[in-house]
Amino acid sequence: MSFIINFIRKILQTMLQLVSVGKRTISNSLNVYIKTNTGCTLSVDLDPKWYIKDVKELVAPRLGLSPEEVKIIFAGKELHDSIVIEECDLGQQSILHAVRSHASHRKKPGSESPSEGSKPLNETLMDLQLSDHERRSVRTDEDRERKRAHFYVYCAWPCKEMKLGKLRVRCASCRSGAFTVDRDPQCWDDVLEGRRITGDCQNDSCIGSDDGPKFAEFYFKCFEHTSQGEDDQAVPLYLIKSNVRDVPCLACTDVSDPVLVFPCDLAHVTCLECFRAYCVARLRDRQFWSHPEHGYTLPCPAGCKDSLITEVHHFRLLTPAQYAQYQRFATEEYVLQAGGVFCPQPGCGMGIIAEPECRRITCTNGCGFVFCRQCLQGYHLGECVHEGDGSGTSASTGDCQYNVDPGRAAQARWDEATKVAIKVTTKPCPKCRTPTERAGGCMHMVCTRPQCNFHWCWVCQTEWSRDCMGSHWFG
Repeated sequence: MSFIINFIRKILQTMLQLVSVGKRTISNSLNVYIKTNTGCTLSVDLDPKWYIKDVKELVAPRLGLSPEEVKIIFAGKELHDSIVIEECDLGQQSILHAVRSHASHRKKPGSESPSEGSKPLNETLMDLQLSDHERRSVRTDEDRERKRAHFYVYCAWPCKEMKLGKLRVRCASCRSGAFTVDRDPQCWDDVLEGRRITGDCQNDSCIGSDDGPKFAEFYFKCFEHTSQGEDDQAVPLYLIKSNVRDVPCLACTDVSDPVLVFPCDLAHVTCLECFRAYCVARLRDRQFWSHPEHGYTLPCPAGCKDSLITEVHHFRLLTPAQYAQYQRFATEEYVLQAGGVFCPQPGCGMGIIAEPECRRITCTNGCGFVFCRQCLQGYHLGECVHEGDGSGTSASTGDCQYNVDPGRAAQARWDEATKVAIKVTTKPCPKCRTPTERAGGCMHMVCTRPQCNFHWCWVCQTEWSRDCMGSHWFG
């Protein structure tokens, strides 16, 4: 009886600690997990309208600390007390990390102090596809919202389709999420490749060297479904991007969003509908490429060299039936390239690897049919009556019916769109040639490059003078 009473008392205490914070009332519950550096995991209900300061007041008593001694870390950032929870890109059952502040942790030059914290990564990270010039040109809230980083992923479970994704960060050494980055990623290589961005791991048991740098490891989660824990990950579809540059599709010329940007030197753009049509046409005529490293894939439809899609999850944009056909053809291609054949018996199609000189083939793991390798008929002695190619598949001679007009392809270039925008909206500094944008005001320009700082005239494109001031200071 005493055991049951103690058990009920613990449950009541836990409910009071997790749901109540002083006299606050939760109007819209967001259930999250808070991990501490003492090894505890707390399940708490938060109001999205609360501040990070409120979260600290909730967690601090459980750690035996004052709220001022607690740091809240999420997605590679220590969060500022004034940040509202709903600004943090949190979903149901997301994980926050609550750690004790350590004055001994190193501080990078120019970084914010631990007491100051910072904004969450989803608020500070500009789109990874933008150039430095495009990032500097963001001025209005509307423009910032449009050019904020958006990620697309393939969620294998439970969604089983392309979804918006969320970028997350952890320590590359111990895989703890209690990790703060020294800088935001600026390009896809920063995210996809390791050992590019350093940071501080707040996990006391981290196996990394105390003297050497610790590196960030980025990964993605699906934005749509409830978090399944820290091991819940999605595959980044990094060729699919928000069309912030309004580049037309190379096939239909429509401006769509999002789009797929092929990994060719010209970075040709296609809308997702035309990409699916391209895949289906190539699949129908068995014109996919079987690459030893990248698998069963496609190049840019404009015929660009070195443009193969290296992440085959992009083909998940096909319907389930089309993707099943894609997988079957990929398997068949692998068998054929290995010198194998397919059982010709209707309803079987088992792939068989046999010695090259072997003519009598038995479908041992399938239907048991014994056939001739040369003509794919029942095994026989003597010459074949109708000799086939031994591949088990018919060769394709049809046209892929996905034609790309060279003029359209010239307009559908991702990098070219940036060059055109820079050419139209900027002029080069007369001294160092750095592109400079004029966003209103007078014609007196100052080069934004710190090493130059040249004063020049937007109209004359020469050094600023009294003549410029008198003639066309304001246009």
